[in-house]
Amino acid sequence: MSRKYINQFTEGESINQVFIANGKQLRPNRQGNLYLQVSLSDKSGSVNAMQWNANQSVYDSFENGDYVVVKGTTQLFNGNLQIIVQQLKKADETRVDESDFHTLTNEDVGQLIVQLRQFIDSISNQDLRSLSQQYLDSAEIMEKVTQAPAGVKNHHAYQGGLLHHVVSLMELAESVVRHYPQVNRDLVLVGVLLHDLSKTDELSYQRSLEYTDEGQLVGHLVMGVELVGKQISIWEAAHGKPFPHELAIQIKHLIVSHHGQYDFGSPKLPMTLEALVLHMIDNLDAKVHQFAHAMNSEANPGDHWTPFIPSLGRKLYKKALQDQNKPAQSGEAS
Repeated sequence: MSRKYINQFTEGESINQVFIANGKQLRPNRQGNLYLQVSLSDKSGSVNAMQWNANQSVYDSFENGDYVVVKGTTQLFNGNLQIIVQQLKKADETRVDESDFHTLTNEDVGQLIVQLRQFIDSISNQDLRSLSQQYLDSAEIMEKVTQAPAGVKNHHAYQGGLLHHVVSLMELAESVVRHYPQVNRDLVLVGVLLHDLSKTDELSYQRSLEYTDEGQLVGHLVMGVELVGKQISIWEAAHGKPFPHELAIQIKHLIVSHHGQYDFGSPKLPMTLEALVLHMIDNLDAKVHQFAHAMNSEANPGDHWTPFIPSLGRKLYKKALQDQNKPAQSGEAS
C-alpha cells in the first residue's frame, strides 16, 4: 500500500506506518499515570502523538531520530491534528524508504549549489567575492550546508532547508536591489550567504531536528560572527594582507541585526540599507513558507480557515490557495 503523508491526514483515520520520532517525553497525567508524548515526522511535516498508559520500557525502546512503526488513530485536539498511539515500536531500517523522509533529492541539492555559486561568483567586490568563495570551497562547511535545516519547526524545517532558504533569498535580493539601486548588491548577497550559516552548528539534524548545546547556549548570530572572524583570519593568511576593516564591520552587522527586533533576538537593529533589506526579505521568505506549509498541511482540507496557529498568532484564510490548487474543470481555460 502506498504511503499517506502527514499533510494528507484527516480526522478519524487509522494509521499503521513508519515515521521519524523526535522529542520523546514520558510524563505523568493528573492521576499520576505515565503517558508518552512524541513528535512524528515525514517529508511533508510533523504531528504530535500521544500513547496513554505508557511506561519506561516503551520510552527506552527507541531514541530520538529513530524510525518507528506506529499504529494509531488521528483525532483533532484544540483544532490541531494528533495521533493517539495504540502501538509504537522501532522499525527495521533496511525496509524503510528514505525518500519518504527527505524533502529535497540529491538532484535538487546539486541544482541549488550551482545557483548559489553563480550568485557568489557574480559579486563585484573582489574581497567580498573571494571571502564568500572561501566558505563555499570548504568541504566541511558545504557538507553541513547541504544537510542543515533553516529551523526546527517554523520554516524550512527539513534537511537541506537552509540551502533552499539561502538560494530563495538570493533570488529575492536580486529583485530588490534592481528596484533600489542605492542598496549595495554585493553586501546584501554576502549577508544572505552568512546570516544563517552557523545554523549548521546551532542545530542537530541527523534525522531528528534539535538544538545542539552550543546552539542553545550561544545561538547562530554570535556563532556566525565568530565564524566570520575565523574565516577572515584564514583569508588574510592566504592573501598576505588585512581584510578591509569597514567591510568586516558591515558583514558582522548584517549577521547580528537580521532578526530585525530586540525581542526576536537581534542584539542590534538594522542600521544600514543592506541590513534592512536582508531582514525584510528573510522575514518574507520565512513567513510565506510558514503560511503555505500551515495551509497545505492543515487537517480539514474542506474548511476555508486553519485553526488558530500560536506561532503566528492568527488563523489563516486558505480558500484562495484551495481554489488555486483545484484541477481545471472540463471546458475551463487552463
